[in-house]
Amino acid sequence: MSRPRGVAGRDPRAGFRAERTDAGASVPQGLLKAARRSGQLNLSGRGLREDGAGERGRDGDVGSALPAEASNAWKLPQCVWRINVDVPEEANQNLSFSAAERWWEQTDLTKLILSSNQLQSLTDDLRLLPALTVLDIHDNQLTSLPSAIRELENLQKLNVSHNKLQILPEEITNLRNLKGLYLQHNELTRIPEGFEQLFNLEDLDISNNRLTTVPASFSSLSSLVRLNISSNQLKSLPVEISGMKRLKHLDCNSNLLETVPPELANMESLELLYLQRNKLRFLPEFPSCRLLKELHVGENQIEILGPEHLKHLNSILVLDLRDNKLRSVPDEITLLQSLERLDLSNNDISSLPCSLGKLPLKFLALEGNPLRTIRREIINKGTQEVLKYLRSKIKDDGPNQSDSVVETAMTLPSESRVNVHAIITLKILDYSDKQTTLIPDEVFDAVKSNIITSVNFSKNQLCEIPKRIVELKEMVSDVNLSFNKLSFISLELCMLQKLTFLDLRNNFLNSLPEEMESLIRLQTINLSFNRFKILPDVLYRIPTLETILISNNQVGSVDPQKMKAMENLITLDLQNNDLLQIPPELGNCVNLRTLLLDGNPFRVPRAAILMKGTAAILEYLRDRIPT
Repeated sequence: MSRPRGVAGRDPRAGFRAERTDAGASVPQGLLKAARRSGQLNLSGRGLREDGAGERGRDGDVGSALPAEASNAWKLPQCVWRINVDVPEEANQNLSFSAAERWWEQTDLTKLILSSNQLQSLTDDLRLLPALTVLDIHDNQLTSLPSAIRELENLQKLNVSHNKLQILPEEITNLRNLKGLYLQHNELTRIPEGFEQLFNLEDLDISNNRLTTVPASFSSLSSLVRLNISSNQLKSLPVEISGMKRLKHLDCNSNLLETVPPELANMESLELLYLQRNKLRFLPEFPSCRLLKELHVGENQIEILGPEHLKHLNSILVLDLRDNKLRSVPDEITLLQSLERLDLSNNDISSLPCSLGKLPLKFLALEGNPLRTIRREIINKGTQEVLKYLRSKIKDDGPNQSDSVVETAMTLPSESRVNVHAIITLKILDYSDKQTTLIPDEVFDAVKSNIITSVNFSKNQLCEIPKRIVELKEMVSDVNLSFNKLSFISLELCMLQKLTFLDLRNNFLNSLPEEMESLIRLQTINLSFNRFKILPDVLYRIPTLETILISNNQVGSVDPQKMKAMENLITLDLQNNDLLQIPPELGNCVNLRTLLLDGNPFRVPRAAILMKGTAAILEYLRDRIPT
């Protein structure tokens, strides 16, 4: 094999194995040719090496039989670094070029992806690609970065996550145009001095390292919008962190924090704050965080939730307090008029204020509390049932309420099997747990001129939806048909155009009618424990959907492109289905706050990723989208 042309600048330590690689065994000439035209080169997951030694295992690991002298073999072939320097191979072979393929008019490489290989080092030849704006080398075996990285002055995104870095070269602070820096899942113990010089940095992820402190100089990162310092060994946060005037997303999960500096409450731009899995005993107050939308303080040791903690959270949408030591919830919880998701699970709460029923909650978690004032069967029916129960207790405490109910019930003896109290007081048409195959006409007759917002026909033996349900189309917003024997959905249901919540779990359904597209207000649908083999296509065309629960079916695929268009979707439960693979493009569904995938037969993402939660899953998937 002949020595390649243009060896000037080649690493003299590379030996002859590098020349064999440059011949194109690891990097096809077609890829290099396309990269010269597009300025982008993707070599992800190619097992780059100098020779054929070493088998890649099923999971991408190097075989244990790799000889000792091959420890140097996991380097990048020279043809990549010299792509804009050397004459292309096709030119050396005297091939003719069309006007569109003239190699001397090639585009400088601006995007290089080397992720998911076994690279142990990068050479200083990195400087031969000064036009790079994106360098992605995540998921390798790198223990250091070359000092030549300082010469990539145009670099805007650098992803070195999932490697073995123990230190960062100080030269990295020379990358003044850097906007995104991803260093998660390494072995870093400190941040180099001068880091504040990265004043254009907008997104910084240094999670899952071994950091014990955050430099006070971070306050100078005035452009930073997102900072992830989770899963380190931080015992405190510097007061200066409040100087990040543009910071919207701060993730401090899984550290050793016992307190947070009061100055944190003055960060006016903060929208998302994660403090889960720390050692907090007190919930911070946030007098200046008027834009705070999500506060996650689960898995701490917080004992008290008082009015002072709630009164400033005017914009809060999500409040996660699970796995703490709370004993009560104050009546002032009603101040949170924007709250949509409240997680109180696994605390020591014995009762809830009835005023909680006034909140516009879409999700309320109460499991693991010694509640004495709400029956378990009500909690098991879900959020809306709990809220209705709490609202009913407010009404029951009002004057003469019980007298009016008794009088009405006495005037309707023929409808004694119908819960008239629920119709009049709670606006619920309830005929559940009767094990009947048909809903009697007297149930619908009992409605008369009353306003009905909810229908509960669960726990019966219904094989079809009663046709008279269409009589309620102008008012009903909540329908529960769970635990029946429905094998199809009738068109009458599709006419309930005010419907926002639909529970169809535990039936025999394997499809939904296209006419459900007319449910233009539907926000939540529960299809768990049915017989679906695909996610029903009609769901993609209901733009108002916020929650899709379709666990315990046989779903084998989802369409990530259609899913991305569902801008309001925040919860997707696909647990215990038949998904053999998760499309990486699902990572683009950035609006998802809850994505549940456990219990499927896919191999990746692995369980360790799933345990880290939705944000980690979406990031993992995005990193694997082919370019």
